[in-house]
Amino acid sequence: MNKRISKLFLLSLIICAILTVFMFNITTVNAQNNSAEILICANSGRILYSSNANEKMGMASTTKIVTAITVIDNYDLDKEITVKKEWTGIEGSSIYLREGEVFTVRELLYGLMLRSGNDCAVTLASALAGSIDNFCKQMNEKAISVGAFNSNFKNPHGLDHKEHYTTAYDLALITKYAMKNQDFREIVGCKQKIIGKGESRRVLNNKNKMLNEYEGSTGVKTGYTKKCGRCLVSSANRDGFELICVVLNCPPMFERSKSLMNNAYDEYENCLLASKEVSVCEVTTKKGEKLPAYVDKDIYYPLTNEERNNIKKVITPYETNKISNQFGVCCGTIEFFIENHLLFCEKIYTILE
Repeated sequence: MNKRISKLFLLSLIICAILTVFMFNITTVNAQNNSAEILICANSGRILYSSNANEKMGMASTTKIVTAITVIDNYDLDKEITVKKEWTGIEGSSIYLREGEVFTVRELLYGLMLRSGNDCAVTLASALAGSIDNFCKQMNEKAISVGAFNSNFKNPHGLDHKEHYTTAYDLALITKYAMKNQDFREIVGCKQKIIGKGESRRVLNNKNKMLNEYEGSTGVKTGYTKKCGRCLVSSANRDGFELICVVLNCPPMFERSKSLMNNAYDEYENCLLASKEVSVCEVTTKKGEKLPAYVDKDIYYPLTNEERNNIKKVITPYETNKISNQFGVCCGTIEFFIENHLLFCEKIYTILE
């Protein structure tokens, strides 16, 4: 009797162990199959679509967006770098740098962003910051400075690391910031670039098919590892309406990105809500003089047809005794609402010289 009970107990333990492993595998597969997406307006930052956008995930070579803008913001792009042996033969995508070759920082950035050169990433990080660790500190500082608080970068190329992650939202924020830089825009929007001289000459063709296949495409970066899946950050500009789309772990990454951007261009119009050339109100200075007030830039915002019909603005001038007679003085605020929801607020100024 005792032997029978022992066998039943042992059998139950085995079944429990099998079920535990099975459930663990299901959980693991589900975690690996999660995708994340976000679409934002590059100018206003308005989120037009999102799914799992705040989930921490690996992002493969889209990491190089952060690498590139960190280099551009901190270093001389015309500086020459002589390649060391330990910076060559890096796993994954490569432009096959050789020991002793000399390239400018700018040329290596083209290798980084057009061909996704992991050897370019290691060379830039090591040569400019002294080490991978030092450069990653700069990458993380850059991310935090633009509001990307849920990211952590452990390398400059995006190869798998358990502590290397971002979110679709963070990556969109970083890209939004990077695309304001003309050097960055020129590099990620380039379809083909020749770098190097003599035996070091290379012709680099951009891996990002969106540049050839999507109307208005302006960049930015593809990525893939087996663990992270297919990742793409893309941007497009049509008549001044620029979108940034991020898809992480998305098998049909090009098709999905096109679909998301097409939907946005169909549904939204980039509306001019206030022009810097047209006074929004009149304010009274502490000397009793009346002056027109303006926004300091044209204000555009993406709106649907229904939203355009419900937009309203509230202008709040400062108290008269706080407004001087000088030109270009902040004299109040202008707020934009859809029904009771505040979209954003901007300052207004007396006549701008």
